[in-house]
Amino acid sequence: MAFEEKRAWIMAAVAVVAYASYVAVVLGRADGIPLADVPYAAALLWTVGGAIVAAIVLHIVVSIVSPEGANQADQRDREIHRVGEHIGQSFVVVGAVAALGMALARWDHFWIANVVYLGFVLSAVVGSAARIVAYRRGFQTW
Repeated sequence: MAFEEKRAWIMAAVAVVAYASYVAVVLGRADGIPLADVPYAAALLWTVGGAIVAAIVLHIVVSIVSPEGANQADQRDREIHRVGEHIGQSFVVVGAVAALGMALARWDHFWIANVVYLGFVLSAVVGSAARIVAYRRGFQTW
């Protein structure tokens, strides 16, 4: 497995686990009150920060455990990374447009923050999935 593919797996797994943890904490705090009234900011910040730290630590661990190719990227790796980033970034745009619409409609901050967070998570997961598929099945450069 190429090192960059390992990085894509790490990013996808960390994003899913962090977001699932965040949702579990927020839903656990709801306990019969409306979701918009649940204290979410600290949980959101901790899960985002924890995901960043976890991704960095896992990248370091994978670099130590299997150092072959850790600092090398060929043209194919760069192309796959570029395609994955373009696919993933579309979800950041969708999330930003949704958040803008929600802000203009004067929705509660809870929903706006959560749609932005979901956009980032989907960007990481879908972008990583695109890179994994490209490594596993190949891809067409245009």
